[in-house]
Amino acid sequence: MNEGQAGTTHMTGGPRPPLESVDRALQLIEVLRDGRTWSVKEVSDRLGVAFSTAHRLLTALKFRHFAERAGDHGYRVGAALRDDAEDHIRIGALKRAARPALEMLHAGVDETAQLMVRHGTHIQFVDGIESDQPLRVAARLNDRLPAHCSAGGKALLAELDDAALEDLYAEGLPMWPTASITTLGALTRQLAAIRRNGHGINRDETEPGVSGVGVTVTEPDGAGIAALTLAIPTARFSRADTTTYAAVLERAADMVRDALCGWKTSASASSC
Repeated sequence: MNEGQAGTTHMTGGPRPPLESVDRALQLIEVLRDGRTWSVKEVSDRLGVAFSTAHRLLTALKFRHFAERAGDHGYRVGAALRDDAEDHIRIGALKRAARPALEMLHAGVDETAQLMVRHGTHIQFVDGIESDQPLRVAARLNDRLPAHCSAGGKALLAELDDAALEDLYAEGLPMWPTASITTLGALTRQLAAIRRNGHGINRDETEPGVSGVGVTVTEPDGAGIAALTLAIPTARFSRADTTTYAAVLERAADMVRDALCGWKTSASASSC
């Protein structure tokens, strides 16, 4: 049985379609719609095609934003297949899962704690709790900033490999008045350091007088879904405290992942 027949028989069990390449792409769209992250090998096995064919199909869908890279973990459904209602539901679930973690950060550190997601080259703040200290960073809500300026945005960008970053920034980095990173090369070097130490840092890059530390929140399958950050007035921000900030942020990120895992386990027979 040739590759085309294997793919058709595996997914449909019926007659061969008129255009097998189009049919495979449509089958792959249906696969991606289940919401989880798929490796190239899993797609290859699911469609019954060669690994190289699965990779070409995913690359083609990514070009039109029907698929997107999920760091080194594989591919997931892209923006073209996520409507506003689905995105609203996803953000709502994420906010509910993250709220106890934000409260823990607020109580333990008393710096402004924030939750953000990435949309392309930008991050969007979706929830936060403001510090009670007299000198504090105001919590943002629904604001969008370039990801490469934000501590949490950098943590999320570090989930992508160099090829995905080149695709994302094919037209260059977005301009921002206080950005200290202005080239893809400089960003790539900083992201390599973030992958080693597990957290991003922002010092006066989003705006003067504001610094921060951020870590990625992962889904149960390991793909980055959001970031948690602590926003700290630069006047009292010390790099010596960064490891302490990162450690409490990582505990908070684990809380969010565990909450999401618990919900998914309750909704299905599978475990995380």
